[in-house]
Amino acid sequence: MLDALSQTVVPPKPALWRRWTALPVFSYYNRLVALVLISNLAFAVFGVGLPGISAQTLSELVLINLSLAILIRQQYLINALFWLATRVPVTWPLRVRRSAAKVYHFGGLHSGAALAATGWFAGWVGVRATDYLQQPGSVSLAELWLGATLLGVLLLMVVMAQPRIRGRFHNGFERVHRFAGWAALLLFWALTLLASVDSFASLLHSGAFWMLVLLTLSIALPWLRLRKVAVEHTRPSGHAVITRFTHTTPFAGSSTAISRHPLLEWHSFANIPTPGQAGFRLTISRAGDWTGRFIEDLPSHVWVKGITTAGVANVETLFKSVVYVATGSGIGPVMPHLLAARLPIQLIWSTRSPRKTYGDEWVDEILRAQPGALIWDTDARGKPDLVQLAYGAVQAFGAEAVICIANQRLTRQVVQALEARGIPAYGAIWDS
Repeated sequence: MLDALSQTVVPPKPALWRRWTALPVFSYYNRLVALVLISNLAFAVFGVGLPGISAQTLSELVLINLSLAILIRQQYLINALFWLATRVPVTWPLRVRRSAAKVYHFGGLHSGAALAATGWFAGWVGVRATDYLQQPGSVSLAELWLGATLLGVLLLMVVMAQPRIRGRFHNGFERVHRFAGWAALLLFWALTLLASVDSFASLLHSGAFWMLVLLTLSIALPWLRLRKVAVEHTRPSGHAVITRFTHTTPFAGSSTAISRHPLLEWHSFANIPTPGQAGFRLTISRAGDWTGRFIEDLPSHVWVKGITTAGVANVETLFKSVVYVATGSGIGPVMPHLLAARLPIQLIWSTRSPRKTYGDEWVDEILRAQPGALIWDTDARGKPDLVQLAYGAVQAFGAEAVICIANQRLTRQVVQALEARGIPAYGAIWDS
């Protein structure tokens, strides 16, 4: 079958005007960013009038956007969004289901709201500074210093979150986002308390106060569930390790973040629960310094926090049949869906020496779950054209959608190429 698929003729892309919605610039992520920013601007211009906007209105806009940016990242809310999106019946039109399956682009709401909150807060600092210069007694220096410091923290987070900077300095981005985020929350608390020093009663009747309480609980909740758990390992090769957990049994299509030093660095991996068995597994492949050290020095315990969180592949239930395209350790996120067998699946797995790298037991488990799995050994056959294989599989098996689990570059290539040809395709984005 692989030989037949590798002979597939992929049609050329349609004219640009027919596929403009599939262009990266019009991704659902970017649409959500634009929606948030345009909504903010429209409200400011037509709702309250941008010229002469008051500091009170600016502070309310900051709080609204900040709340959206933080809460949309809350694990319980993420799971709720996936649950809601996947309630769409498979009997509904494909165009509705293919849009619902883009639920994992919710990060656009986070980014758009964070940008808007930073912009409005810069305006607030400017208004308060102007008030101080015109009427020095109307604004305290403490408020100005706190505001300026907070603005600097927010700008640092925005800069570090830019895709190129985030990709190049990922560990730095994560630490800045974590510690600067905590610092920003504390500074918001300081400003709120400073504004209500005259009356504690007024603070308790303040909407801003209770919203900050909610945001603080949302940020703290995953850390309140921080725990150190025992793990067991199977290392089939120097490239990969299979790690087993027994402290909980997650749902198929979820992920768990683990760490050896919880304040410094976290890495998320897809959970692999086995139907009818307690616990779950993670596949960890050598993909950088952290994973390399993990494989070479297997820990007896790791840290986990929060709850298991839904991932991209959960959208499979929106379709009648799906082609999975995985490379290397990308088989990990696919494995629970093969085992759960909630719908007809065709697997294409491209990897180097699968039995040598991941072990006979692992490969045999895949073949038991899906006897028709197509496994491409890159050591024996070279690197495949995954767009060609995926397109051919869709045509051969009549699948409705493709889900690609690979590195960022390859995932983007496969998803964009298939969507340009009208095939619903999904894969993790840089901010998912």
